[in-house]
Amino acid sequence: MGLWSTKSISLLQQEAAAEGQHTLKRALGALNLTTLGIGAIIGAGIFVLTGTAAAQYAGPAVVLSFVLAGVGCLFAGLCYAEFAAMIPIAGSAYTYGYATLGELIAWIIGWDLILEYLFGAATVAVGWAGYFASFLLELGLKLPLAYTQAPLSVEGTHTLVRSVLCIDPATNQAVSLAAGQVCDTSRYVLSHGVINVPAIILIGLMSTLLVIGIKESARFNNFIVFLKLAIVFLVIGFGFMFVKSANWHPFIPPNTTGEFGHFGWTGIVRAAGVVFFAYVGFDAVSTAAQEAKNPQRDMPIGILASLGICTVLYILMGLVMTGLAHYTDLNVPQPVFIAISKAPQLRWLGFFVNIGAIAGLASVVLVMLMGQPRIFFSMSRDGLLPSVFGKVHPRFQTPYVTTIVTGVVAAAVAGFFPIGLLGELVSIGTLLAFVIVCFGVMVLRYQRPNIPRPFRTPLVPVVPILGILICGYMMYGLPKDTWIRLIVWMAIGLVIYFLYGKKHSRIRGDVDTMAAAAAD
Repeated sequence: MGLWSTKSISLLQQEAAAEGQHTLKRALGALNLTTLGIGAIIGAGIFVLTGTAAAQYAGPAVVLSFVLAGVGCLFAGLCYAEFAAMIPIAGSAYTYGYATLGELIAWIIGWDLILEYLFGAATVAVGWAGYFASFLLELGLKLPLAYTQAPLSVEGTHTLVRSVLCIDPATNQAVSLAAGQVCDTSRYVLSHGVINVPAIILIGLMSTLLVIGIKESARFNNFIVFLKLAIVFLVIGFGFMFVKSANWHPFIPPNTTGEFGHFGWTGIVRAAGVVFFAYVGFDAVSTAAQEAKNPQRDMPIGILASLGICTVLYILMGLVMTGLAHYTDLNVPQPVFIAISKAPQLRWLGFFVNIGAIAGLASVVLVMLMGQPRIFFSMSRDGLLPSVFGKVHPRFQTPYVTTIVTGVVAAAVAGFFPIGLLGELVSIGTLLAFVIVCFGVMVLRYQRPNIPRPFRTPLVPVVPILGILICGYMMYGLPKDTWIRLIVWMAIGLVIYFLYGKKHSRIRGDVDTMAAAAAD
């Protein structure tokens, strides 16, 4: 069997049912799982990407882009829900791959998921730092620029950057850009940063909370989620009272060869690839399967409910924002703030929008930092990583070693790397995981059709195939440089696997032992 050895479903279910101080604590219900999903999804998508995608690519039809990206995630989410209910164990797509496609593919998924969770946490932390610094500036507190940005910059055209110094070609003077503003980095970027201290502090605080306990982390996340949902509902509810329907015409702007690309249907599809980053993280719910009280029932609820709620909110926010302000005015770091400022009666919401953005991005970091340690935890239990990664705190019953390691690495990445480089890596890593999970559902349906499935993905193989096609198409649209970075990252992972993981794999050891016994 070798590289393609699979882990039996019955063995995985036995591991999930195990109790004791060396296992994770089951403390999460359906509501906790749903809010974890919302905590991971509602963040940069609403507070940043909606305006960018509308102004640059789709106009008011950005709502259709959210629908397209949401449908792609729905197909993947249905596949995740079947696996999560059937195999309620930490590990997410890594564990599902191990059960269906073999050890090598499982390693590739596990290594790939680092791009989603660890780099995702770093990416959002960098964005949070920009909002936090801007918010303090409004209060009269100015943080030193050198300690609120990374020392490295990314070269390329129209890269989304957090806070850099750019040279104004008209005056030849250095000007500071705010969070998320666009700078032509192929010519004008001069980064004077030393280290991004706010991003590092945020990751440190969230990691500490995760070590203390999953229940405490879930309570904190619940509070943040209810806070930002209240602010989103305020914007939607009051915003619809002041929309100008003229701003929605034309709903789909005609094709143009402008600075950023095309409108029309082409623009809608391109915007779907941009806003897909907003949905990254709903699968983080599946990493908490081993900490769910009733995973067979609650995991599908958490995954699909969070995805459905957030898709509806994104669509409504897209309508409100493009109704309050013309879409051409939304290509700014804080599009929600700009949209409500168009109606003088809504300016009182500005303070709450800033609070919502800061709280929303913080909860995304929390959930991302929760997901990665549980991937490492499962890989360690299978022997693919050193046993220290599988240690559970005797008091808190959390994977504290992997949580600390993840926090330290994520803090270093957030402190020294810019957001443009990190964001593209997160998207391609997540899309690859979605594709593999969709394929895994079809494989297991064919290989083991009689396994009890508390939740069944409908219309197999149609739903998984559509998930593969849509997510694969979004991967195809990502820049060439992103693909190169993915290939290099995977090459590094394969070297580690063949030097360590392959030799220490528990399932391969069991196979070799049985083969030797048969030979005797």
